[in-house]
Amino acid sequence: MKRQAKPKGPWFHRFLINFFTVVLAVLVFWVLGFLMGDIESIRGPQYGEIEARFVDGALLEKSKILAGEITDADRAIAAKREEMRIVSDSSSNLQGTINQLIELQRLTIQKSLSLPEAHSANLSESLAAFLQNQKQYQAHSTELSRLAERKRTLESERVKLEKQIGEQREPARMEYRRLTEKHDLRLAAFQLVILLPLLAAGGFLVARKRGSVYFPLFLAFGGAVLVKTALVIHKYFPSRYFKYVLVLGLLIAVVRILVTVIRIVAFPKAQWLTKQYREAYERFLCPVCEYPIRTGPRKYMFWTRRTVNKVPLSGETGEEKPYTCPSCGTPLFEECPVCGGLRHSLLPFCRHCGAEKKIGDEEKKEESGG
Repeated sequence: MKRQAKPKGPWFHRFLINFFTVVLAVLVFWVLGFLMGDIESIRGPQYGEIEARFVDGALLEKSKILAGEITDADRAIAAKREEMRIVSDSSSNLQGTINQLIELQRLTIQKSLSLPEAHSANLSESLAAFLQNQKQYQAHSTELSRLAERKRTLESERVKLEKQIGEQREPARMEYRRLTEKHDLRLAAFQLVILLPLLAAGGFLVARKRGSVYFPLFLAFGGAVLVKTALVIHKYFPSRYFKYVLVLGLLIAVVRILVTVIRIVAFPKAQWLTKQYREAYERFLCPVCEYPIRTGPRKYMFWTRRTVNKVPLSGETGEEKPYTCPSCGTPLFEECPVCGGLRHSLLPFCRHCGAEKKIGDEEKKEESGG
């Protein structure tokens, strides 16, 4: 029975198939992402609740009170320093005024002039104000020292308190890490329970439906599930474990590909042989040993796989006769048993009448009676 060749379709249709295959893979990946996100929304352990079981609440409350008192002390120190700055500026202004009054008094005495009573009164008032500012500045300085000492005392007390709280928090952190890891493993298990069957189904469909016209659908589905599964494993499993999973997966994939390629070479199927033979005939090279096919106008010419299309042909076509490779003895052209025309020995159909010939595995099965 004559086989029907599968049409490839216009390039635009092939482009649409490839494009929408990628779009389908992205959409499947998104849907799986939404599903995994819903699973991840499951409430996990809360550190505050765990800490409350291990840390004394009275210590935490006292730590908050100390923190508030330290903040108040900082504000008081800042306010006291501002007051000291204002008093210092006022003292500096009074010092300048006093210096000017003293200089004016000195000049008046040198010139043997009488000094107004107001001048003496101003000088006395300025000196009194300057001395008062100095007393205020000293009082502020003493208060500032007291505030700074209180802050140091509060901070020292808080450091000791934080040390006690830290000792109690350590088991809380350990318990939180344990519960978080347990929760993450539970989330990973829920997600993998969904993803692994989908991945197995996708791998089965990709492996078994390679010849189906709907293979792009299976490929998009399997690829999206594979990527999402790898991301989930990478997220929840420690990197020291994930690297072994990744390497093991790559080893399985590489071994599988290598075995497939070896089997294709050792036991080629008809479609692979047909493609190999067709490409060799197109370059006028023996499909078995790649010796040049010197027949017709190429009888006395030389070419290689790269120069076959660059060598000009002579005008003579020559007589078409059966031809056998002189290097390996493989028949390359023979008479068609149906129409008697010259046909390619290693291709499935006669170019004149279309008569079919079994090649590769099909020919061996036919000869063995299978």
